[in-house]
Amino acid sequence: MFSPSSSDQSPSPKSLPNQRWQIFSANPEKANQLARGTGLSPLLGQVLVNRGFDTVDQAMVYLYPESLAMPTPLDEFPDLAISVEMLKEAIAENEKIAICGDYDADGMTSTALLLRALRWLGADVEYGIPSRMKEGYGINTRIVEEFANEGVGLILTVDNGIAAHDAIARAVELGLMVIITDHHDLPPELPNADAILNPKQLPESSPYRSLAGVGVAYILAVTLAQDLGQLQGLTSQLLELFTLGTIADLAPLTDINRRWLKRGLQRLPKSQLAGIQALIQMSGVSEDQIALKPEDIGFKLGPRINAVGRLADPQIVIELLTTSDSGIALERAMQCEQINQKRQHLCAEIEEDAIALIEKEELNWQQQRVLVLVQPGWHHGVIGIVASRLVERYGVPVFIGTYEDEKQEQIRGSARGIPEFHVFEALQSCHDLLGKFGGHQAAGGFSLPSANLTAFQTQLSHFAHQCLEPEHLKPLVSIDTEANFNQITHNLYQQIDRLHPCGIGNPDPIFWTPNVRVVEQRLVGKGHLKLTLSGFDGTKQLNAIAWRWGEYFPLPSNVDIAYKLKENAWNGNITIELELVGIRVSESAPSPIKKAEIKKAEFYHNERRYTCSLWESLNELRIRNSEGKVLVIQKGQRTGLLGFKRDDAKQVDVTQPHYYQLIKAATRALKL
Repeated sequence: MFSPSSSDQSPSPKSLPNQRWQIFSANPEKANQLARGTGLSPLLGQVLVNRGFDTVDQAMVYLYPESLAMPTPLDEFPDLAISVEMLKEAIAENEKIAICGDYDADGMTSTALLLRALRWLGADVEYGIPSRMKEGYGINTRIVEEFANEGVGLILTVDNGIAAHDAIARAVELGLMVIITDHHDLPPELPNADAILNPKQLPESSPYRSLAGVGVAYILAVTLAQDLGQLQGLTSQLLELFTLGTIADLAPLTDINRRWLKRGLQRLPKSQLAGIQALIQMSGVSEDQIALKPEDIGFKLGPRINAVGRLADPQIVIELLTTSDSGIALERAMQCEQINQKRQHLCAEIEEDAIALIEKEELNWQQQRVLVLVQPGWHHGVIGIVASRLVERYGVPVFIGTYEDEKQEQIRGSARGIPEFHVFEALQSCHDLLGKFGGHQAAGGFSLPSANLTAFQTQLSHFAHQCLEPEHLKPLVSIDTEANFNQITHNLYQQIDRLHPCGIGNPDPIFWTPNVRVVEQRLVGKGHLKLTLSGFDGTKQLNAIAWRWGEYFPLPSNVDIAYKLKENAWNGNITIELELVGIRVSESAPSPIKKAEIKKAEFYHNERRYTCSLWESLNELRIRNSEGKVLVIQKGQRTGLLGFKRDDAKQVDVTQPHYYQLIKAATRALKL
């Protein structure tokens, strides 16, 4: 009955995601206090506790950010007033202004925002964006000299420029004025620009500190339009672009971002911008939504914009977001769609190659505490996305690169980290081996001569050993509180809306439920799992989706799950579903199992004593040796789990002769 088979009649389950769960300590007294004061469920009261709110007043300001008085940008940004004066003078004198943008979503939306604003205000304005493939990030001397030759008098950078000393020095030498708007970390010495607007110049306590590049552009445009008395009719356009760029850039959804995004997300479904209307139409966002959620931008609108910057000409997006012609907008949105499909194909191909390389070469990333992969032929425009997926899979910092030239003498790469690892500091620790590099705590980019690759790997590993312990090398699932299925209701989902927008810096509430029964499971789409789950008492079933978990199919019959809630509208019916982010085998059975359902036996094999048990309700055979190590196999499967505890067990091939004979001996002892 439980003999391992060499046939492929049923899919073989692989080990579950090797995650580490971090569950906040319950504080029911404070959670109930915050719940009563805010009118929320005690579950969400615990979420508020986890977010650091001690009083009802603090929680109410978080829930209603418009209620808090904010300082004006002019009081916060030292160079904002002079920037406005420079732009007013350029507009009044009809002096040509040039925007230097960037090819990511933040840079492209920033460029489009300032183009719209300056054209609205009567400026003579053009733009330029460096080539991702040939030049890389940021303003450079070629762009400066081209602007100068075209008669530009004022350069305005967006989402770049804070470290562009050579380019800014060349602009000054040519007699051009320069305003830098950026949000990246400050270098030890600032460029010699006429004005610099960067939230990193502000105190940590400033509500403007978390702005992305598009947020800085938004403040400059709104302040300028206010000063000129021409803001009416412009605000909504700019707010929509601010919302799109801020979320797509993964900026923290806190402080002033949270305040403005609450407004912007409500405006987007009713957008008057032809480009946003076309983008929403192409991406499949429901036209009936009252407000968009960050995930609509993060997983639908944003990727279509970012794909263009990664693989094609950013001008497509700039035209999309600045045109008033619905026909042109739809044409550009269709181009974004096609390019995004190509991006998806490339990402899947490179991810598959990377996983095969890791497994074939048996790269010891756990010992190195960092994973470094470099291969020819990978498209460096999308390797950052692949790096993120590998971090999600392996739970270790990933540095991934490809060769820039046929001779394979230069490498360009992207990096993604984990919470305990600072990517930019890691790159700084290798500065002597690198060409250009930049980034922040979670992500970065770099280039280096191929000859330095081995030394780069060694120095990264040394840095990783200083900040990472072995227990850190698993994907982290941060969980707010335990919930049972009877608490998962439409009312709870609607209350979660009051915590939105959720994302970076303000994560979605994550619940967990133990002892869940997997009633049904099937593969859908490109490697996703669709599930029907039953709670502990069996009285309520919920549907669930597990993105990119197809390799773990089929899941065990009883599991603990961690999840966030999502709404599914289908054929006029709206249901609440679970989006799984964590899973582990349940340590305790969901209900008492009758003795009649368990068969036990003792036997000897190769002169060693074993005990075995058949758990009929779980369809599971367990074999334990005298040291306490257990082999677990389910009926019809070619793989099993071997270890002292399920959480630490490793997957083994039970068709191997020594396991095969052991299972045969156990089934004979049980008289199966």
